[in-house]
Amino acid sequence: MSIIQIKGLHKIYNPKKVPVHALNGIDLEITEGEFTAIVGPSGSGKSTLLNMIGGLDSPTEGTVIINGVDVSTLSPKKLIDFRLKNIGFVFQDYSLLPVLTARENVEFIMQLQGRKKEEFKKRAEELLREVGLGDRMDNRPSNLSGGQQQRVAVARALASKPKFILADEPTANLDSVSTSDLLEMMQVLNKEENMTFIFSTHDQRVIDKARRVVSIVDGKVAEDIQVEQEMAQ
Repeated sequence: MSIIQIKGLHKIYNPKKVPVHALNGIDLEITEGEFTAIVGPSGSGKSTLLNMIGGLDSPTEGTVIINGVDVSTLSPKKLIDFRLKNIGFVFQDYSLLPVLTARENVEFIMQLQGRKKEEFKKRAEELLREVGLGDRMDNRPSNLSGGQQQRVAVARALASKPKFILADEPTANLDSVSTSDLLEMMQVLNKEENMTFIFSTHDQRVIDKARRVVSIVDGKVAEDIQVEQEMAQ
């Protein structure tokens, strides 16, 4: 089932001064359960594309439709609510709140959703155990390694029960062991829970695990390759 439909997507920055064409007519569909890497050189538009899918930026032209909703037509308030209920984010800098523990960082998203305390506490603990941090729940980010912080970020992204997760260079600040562990965990979530992952990445280790690789060059889709599942293990 298609959960994301992108049609004729353009993004021009500084249109009235020195226009920068970040996206130049992207057409793309993402189906449920994909493990997709969006790749390309720096400045190719891949992070801009992720920002468009996540509703963090608005297109100059074209549409991004998520579960039948054109996110570019939503008011700021409705867009925030839509993101909160439908999209999980994992960033390369982890973006954890430093004054909160791992557990509290995961709980925070569910508090914003207005869930009951008993519910969000239980789910936060379940998710942190699932990502291998059952014994680090009460640690603040400063007392966690980079790999552990990124695992907290994944747990937080899953907490809202999103339709898909956008991961922008999630391994950029991780060593090889942490990267391997993180990707293995994401693959398990993808296979066992049918969670959809969309990566923006330069990292060949991520690309090697992907089952679909979409190459962006000069703001356009240059190549879209489906990888056999057994090859992406």
